[in-house]
Amino acid sequence: MSSTPPDLSRLRIDRSEPPPRPSGGRGRLVIGVLIVAVIVALVLWLRLAPHAIEVQVATAASTGGGVPTGSGISASGYVVARTKASVSAKVPGRLAYLGVSEGSTVRRNEVLARLDNADYRASVSAADARVQQLIVERDQASRDLDRAAKLHGEHVLSDAETESASAKLKSLDSQVDAARAQLDVAKANYDNTIVLAPFDGTVLRKDAEVGEFVAPSTAGGGLTRTAIVTMADLRTLEVEVDVNEAYIAQVRNGQTCRITLDAYTDTSFAGRVRQVVPTADRQKATVQVKVSILDRDPRILPEMGAKVEFIRAEHADPAVAPAPRRVLVPGAALVQAQGGTRVWLVENGRATSRPVEAGLARGEQMEIRSGLSGGESVILSAPAGLKDGTRVRVRAQ
Repeated sequence: MSSTPPDLSRLRIDRSEPPPRPSGGRGRLVIGVLIVAVIVALVLWLRLAPHAIEVQVATAASTGGGVPTGSGISASGYVVARTKASVSAKVPGRLAYLGVSEGSTVRRNEVLARLDNADYRASVSAADARVQQLIVERDQASRDLDRAAKLHGEHVLSDAETESASAKLKSLDSQVDAARAQLDVAKANYDNTIVLAPFDGTVLRKDAEVGEFVAPSTAGGGLTRTAIVTMADLRTLEVEVDVNEAYIAQVRNGQTCRITLDAYTDTSFAGRVRQVVPTADRQKATVQVKVSILDRDPRILPEMGAKVEFIRAEHADPAVAPAPRRVLVPGAALVQAQGGTRVWLVENGRATSRPVEAGLARGEQMEIRSGLSGGESVILSAPAGLKDGTRVRVRAQ
């Protein structure tokens, strides 16, 4: 039985071009237009539609609003005591006793300190003994003169002997006077080793300690202390401020003032101009003004920073004049822009920009003189690109 071989010619690969498909260019064009429209719409929405961001918000720390009518210029300075002294000893010596410390209240002529005075006490004793000895000799010479005068009357002693007894008495009188003067000097030196308070006041600072060598300021040098304590009469506290010479014409003696301490910005004190110093500082172009503090308060201490506002009202009573009220905000809320200082507020869930006039820095707070009334919510460290009307979410501090 024979077999027929297979026909392999049917197994060829067809390499001819496939027939052309229908054109789809119009569909791709429509899809591209739709994509571009979506992108344009998204960009416009991002630019124009307010979107939500998260910012930190704080409420302005307000003590009120505005500056009372009648306020004039203001100046900054420091609290000083008109009656103040650095107390030192009148003689050099080593400090043996110190009876006060910072804050001690003392009366005039009260003992503050004492130097080692054993040598001065010995000098007093020696001078006193000399005086007593001469007094005894003088009394004896006086008795001798009386006896010589009696004998001279009886023609027992000659005139020369009587005159000699009289001259001896006069000499001893002079010696007694000189010895008493030396005793007074010795006592004065001894008294000078005891340091007394020159006036009623309060000790502000101890300038020396027991065991240190102290001396009068004219004799001090090197490591020698020239003062033992510094004290002041706190009843004479006043504020010294430098007023720009361009405004000094608005300040006069006796003018009513309001004083605010940097340490207590929510409280003000009554004051009155005591003196406009009759000279100017050519370097700073200012004139110093001294303002008496009429309100006594234990919180007022020397060297505190203070601000004085000079009231323009002619007959304002400082005891009843309204205290300046200020708005304070955290310093991080202020933004420096081309148009000036601004803050960002949160109003009805949206950011709002508002121009303000900034005043003095008070710690981490800034005084706002105008633009805020107090109680507003201000944005701290406003993010770059923030715009009016942007929705915000408040993040608790």
